[in-house]
Amino acid sequence: MKYTRISALAAIGVAATLSLTACGGADSGKDTSSKGSSSSSSSSSNGGSKSEGGSGSGGSQASNAKAGSGKGTEAEAAGNGATKTGSKVTFCKTEDLAIDATDAAPDEESGRINITMINRGSTTCSATGFAGVDIKDADHTSSPIERGQAQPRVTILKPGDAAVFDLAYDIDNTGNSLATPTDILVTPPNETHTVSLKWPAGAGAIKGAYTDVQVYPTHTTK
Repeated sequence: MKYTRISALAAIGVAATLSLTACGGADSGKDTSSKGSSSSSSSSSNGGSKSEGGSGSGGSQASNAKAGSGKGTEAEAAGNGATKTGSKVTFCKTEDLAIDATDAAPDEESGRINITMINRGSTTCSATGFAGVDIKDADHTSSPIERGQAQPRVTILKPGDAAVFDLAYDIDNTGNSLATPTDILVTPPNETHTVSLKWPAGAGAIKGAYTDVQVYPTHTTK
């Protein structure tokens, strides 16, 4: 009987131990599951935040870049369109210009020949720049005239408008001038066709050589 009671007590002890082990194992499993769940949630939350932030920022920059390049293209196209519109004003043709030369000396020391070009065509044109000028002498030779130190001004001529450019030189009052000009050969700016004008009667004699005469750029008379 004593052996039987000891065995029974031993069995009860083993059962109690197993019960405690089972409880401990269950609690440990709950803790592990809880920690794993929390860690997974945190990782998912942080990962989602980075992913959204990254894609949001990247998408914004791409959109801005596209929008910027689009606006730039529109601006450039508008600029090109304006340039093309401006380029429709072609240079005046010699055949559409009525050209004349007159003596416009301001005094007895300074010689000046005004050459006027009137647009007798039906469209607006540009006479901007320097005209090509040669002076023909009585000995039938001609000399090209050099440009004066001046910047060309935009000279747009509507039908009927006039542009003027000048020949400037010093007057020789000694009576010993070796220059005997008879004609002025004029080629309008950016043209190849030339017209011949008579040297204005009464214009002062040229002091020095034809290389001392200078031509200045065109300008409007308004």
